[in-house]
Amino acid sequence: MRDCRRILTLLTLALPLAAMAEVPVLESSSMQQGSSYPPAGYGTTGASAGAGAQAPASAQGMLFNQLQQMQQELAQLRGMVEEQQNEIQRLKQEGLERYQDLDQRISSGPAAGGAPAQNSADGAVNANGTPTPPAAQQSSAEPGDPAKEKLYYDAAFDLIKAKDFDKASQAFAAFLNRYPSSQYAGNAQYWLGEVNLAKGDLQAAGQAFAKVSQAYPSHAKVPDSLFKLADVERRLGHNDKARGILQQVIAQYPGSSAAQLAQRDLQRL
Repeated sequence: MRDCRRILTLLTLALPLAAMAEVPVLESSSMQQGSSYPPAGYGTTGASAGAGAQAPASAQGMLFNQLQQMQQELAQLRGMVEEQQNEIQRLKQEGLERYQDLDQRISSGPAAGGAPAQNSADGAVNANGTPTPPAAQQSSAEPGDPAKEKLYYDAAFDLIKAKDFDKASQAFAAFLNRYPSSQYAGNAQYWLGEVNLAKGDLQAAGQAFAKVSQAYPSHAKVPDSLFKLADVERRLGHNDKARGILQQVIAQYPGSSAAQLAQRDLQRL
């Protein structure tokens, strides 16, 4: 009886083990082949790698387009820099020409700072390039004193030689305000235009040069002042005005050095 119980107990324990032993253990084909997990064809997001195969190519295309755009912008910037460099070079050249011209006129001798000679022309050319009749001399703000006038004028002219153009401009303006009828007034008016031109103040320079022919129409500086006025108009971009003034200088003062220079500049316009 006891042995029967023992046999039943052993059978009870053996039946589950036998059932488990009959279940076959199957391995996936990927594991049988020694592949690593996860299976091939899947990315980190679990999506099929085949669906995202074109993602790197699209990123490369975007980078290529950005690179082309940057190259185009760089070429445009280079063009702008070249234009600015050319403009700076042109301004430097014009400034150098102004200083050289001014130095040449300063070093032309005592005649530049001496008493003005009278021109034999009956009329002069105004800022618009048309002849004007001689104008009456303005009354001086102070009684005429040639010795004092020369001291003031020479002091202003010395400032040009020192290249202190700001003070020279102020000195000549003050001289003209005090002695508008001085024998040195025509020269002072002309040099006021020169120093303003050297400063780069084209508007003030043009006004000063134009006033020489308007206030002192028989003065010897009229041809030079008109030639310089044409140069100012050209620098301001008024080529038609400059051309008209140059033609008038040639017609009104054919034997002057200003007429020769006007002929040269007229061919360049």
